[in-house]
Amino acid sequence: MLEKLMPRSDAFFDDFDAQADATVRGARLLLALFEDFSDIERKVAAIKEVEHEGDNIAHRAFERLHRQFITPFDRAEIHRLLGRIDDVLDLTDATAEKLLLYEVGLVPQAAKDLARILVPATEKLRDAVRQMREIKNPAQILASCRQIKTYESDADALGRAAIAALFKSGADPLSIMKWKEIYDLMETATDRCEDVANVIEGVVLEHA
Repeated sequence: MLEKLMPRSDAFFDDFDAQADATVRGARLLLALFEDFSDIERKVAAIKEVEHEGDNIAHRAFERLHRQFITPFDRAEIHRLLGRIDDVLDLTDATAEKLLLYEVGLVPQAAKDLARILVPATEKLRDAVRQMREIKNPAQILASCRQIKTYESDADALGRAAIAALFKSGADPLSIMKWKEIYDLMETATDRCEDVANVIEGVVLEHA
């Protein structure tokens, strides 16, 4: 039933897929940076390049949204989905940029752990986006969305614990401020993954 209600518009799904792929690449590059904190400027520039790619994909899709009469589902939901996926990559890029600008030095284990949650969260986001193309199995899509929410919950708990430990560490106030902002950016990135899941859930539940 749902597939019949959704007209074919492969171009939008191509954009969703490309956006999600770029988001996964950005998250993986950030994790690689945390795990080998060297040659920072080059690695941050690589993440920035992926972020620009994501912006271009989103811009192209937004332009199509304004000129195409038939869309695969509600225009507002398409706009939200594009925007939330873009947010994840933007926040990943912002995290990398802060690492360079703030000259943070030694990377805490908690930062690596947050990145290790962000990567599978974006991978599951990509799965959910790909599964929307055919919509023959709503249960599979909803399962992917639930897994994204589990990752978000894990990141939220880890972020709170990391910030609490930061304030108890006795580190200098400037270092605490820098890492708190970085933790907040990373945790917010997983929040946006959950926002993507919520959009997808809404589309599925509306038409199933």
